[in-house]
Amino acid sequence: MKNRDIQKLAERNGLFLSDEMSFNEMGIDFKVGFATDKDGTKWLLRIPRRADLGEQIANELRILQLVSKYLSVQVPAWRIANEELVAYPLLDGKPALTYDADTYEVTWNMSKESEFYIPSLAKVLIELHSIPKQDVLSNKLKVSTPEQVRNEISEKLLLVKSELGISTELENRYRQWLDSDTLWPNFTKFIHGDLYAGHILTHHNGEVCGIIDWSTAQVSDIAQDFSGHVTVFGEESLKTLISEYEKQGGEVWDKLFEQAVERAAAAPLSYGYFALETKDEIHLSAAKLQLGVE
Repeated sequence: MKNRDIQKLAERNGLFLSDEMSFNEMGIDFKVGFATDKDGTKWLLRIPRRADLGEQIANELRILQLVSKYLSVQVPAWRIANEELVAYPLLDGKPALTYDADTYEVTWNMSKESEFYIPSLAKVLIELHSIPKQDVLSNKLKVSTPEQVRNEISEKLLLVKSELGISTELENRYRQWLDSDTLWPNFTKFIHGDLYAGHILTHHNGEVCGIIDWSTAQVSDIAQDFSGHVTVFGEESLKTLISEYEKQGGEVWDKLFEQAVERAAAAPLSYGYFALETKDEIHLSAAKLQLGVE
């Protein structure tokens, strides 16, 4: 889609953009653009890559309306939200890190050693995980019990194994994880579900000031919101985050660290399931590689 086509698309939705725009092709579901309107306001555009994302967009809009009431940091305030375009004024701050779409090179927009990042992230996680389940239910969002969370992963494992295949090593690890009762919490809370440094906005000093990309938010296992941290910052930093979360009043159990590590290790399984949902050959091939399928 050329810039002029995007301008016309925006105009149909009452947004008048200048010629100045740039794009990030990394998004799986959406092409992401940065544009400026005629008044000089900067906007973020999300252009659906597929025609079947209407329900997902409506769901994420409800999520944003809910979390904006409870979080002390910014979340996107969608001004346009339909099956052809999502748009909102650009938030303050920058993602803690960004990937180059072509080279996959990582650029840090803050110091990885920032003393402000972990305490401010722990604070936001507690706010997020404290959102009442009743509010989640009244917004028609997904709520799972601890048993349902495990059953769903078990079903995904069976499906991915039968449709794509999976290495014996990974399958054994996942089955051992699913069977280890001590790793799993006996509670669920509202989570972001895809939280890592690329979806966390910070000021230059590393203090968290916003969270983006909320499409997977639901009531589930909170370890999921810690797993993205260990992937980027490592195990010692994860221990520090969990300790800070507990110190600030977050509810933990003695195997949260181990559960978050296993959650991170299960990323290929989640990706395989996503690839099967999209039926996209590029994703299917990439998922097979991650799953260790020859």
